[in-house]
Amino acid sequence: MRPGSGLAVGVVGATGMVGRELVALLEKRRFPVGELRPFSSGRAASSVRFQGRAIPAPGVSAAALRSCDLVFLVSSDEVALELAPALAKAGVWTIDDSAAFRLNRNIPLVIPEVNGSALRRDRRLIAGPNCTMTGLAVAGALLHELIGVREVRLASYQAVSGAGKAALAELFSQHSALAGLRTERDGRAPVLGPGKSSVLPRAIAYNAIPQVGRFGADGYSSEETKVAAELRKIWSAPALKVSATAVRVPSVRGHALAAWLTLARPVTLSRARALLARTPGLVLSREGDYPTPRSAGGLGPVYAGRLRRGATARELALWITSDNLLKGAALNSVQVAEELRRRGWLSRRPR
Repeated sequence: MRPGSGLAVGVVGATGMVGRELVALLEKRRFPVGELRPFSSGRAASSVRFQGRAIPAPGVSAAALRSCDLVFLVSSDEVALELAPALAKAGVWTIDDSAAFRLNRNIPLVIPEVNGSALRRDRRLIAGPNCTMTGLAVAGALLHELIGVREVRLASYQAVSGAGKAALAELFSQHSALAGLRTERDGRAPVLGPGKSSVLPRAIAYNAIPQVGRFGADGYSSEETKVAAELRKIWSAPALKVSATAVRVPSVRGHALAAWLTLARPVTLSRARALLARTPGLVLSREGDYPTPRSAGGLGPVYAGRLRRGATARELALWITSDNLLKGAALNSVQVAEELRRRGWLSRRPR
């Protein structure tokens, strides 16, 4: 890492789960980092490893960020609202992974293989998508482009890592507390009861929680509302009907979706399979096979399987999964930066 060569890259939230994945991807994908400036996602002193070195990650310095060429924000909405507009105004390319700007009509919300055309040279603040919505947006992109998707119904099965370090620690703790669990002597399954939780709305070990985020007046959770609104923006489909139920399940990483897509016109399964097979960023399982969160864990693409006919000739059913920390977050941010470089827009600023 040599100051003076390559880009000065800031990462706010570098010590969080997504931030550490992002820093690792910058090295793995040989992104041209001349100087990495990581900033902590917490108050405790910490560091990140990059190119064989432990680099201190102090509290955020706005001055240090303003002199960067590129800044990744992988922190909270509040931090993004405080930092991002000023950075973009100062000419710093800023890629934000929070929900703060996703639905702002003046800020591109981008998944490069789906709507990279939304990038603009004069808009230096770019929003990254919700990790749950990303799998569906990628998987259905070509179907929507060539045939048209009119309605989406989905149920999500979301990994605990999507709720952060504390939630994941709680999952592990709850599992450890139940390590001696056995079938009852008379062969019956044990009754666990509701359990206790301090991070998630309910105990997550051996459970499923149909709440991701807070509930609104309409009964939908904030996650369900985000998925619907962001999918409409990503696909440029304001009239798209979306019904969603978001569920937290006790998997570590990798979100999964059961989705039903109603198309503008009937399509044969063979035609649908052919379109899915050539959809950028998607890996389609062979017939009779399917992906799972564990099989997708640590991998970059979106995976799909169990393609079948829905209730009508215009409806398709599909199972989708992807690593929520990678394609749903860190990898997408790095891919956006790579696309900016490919276009010749991202380069070293005058020092």
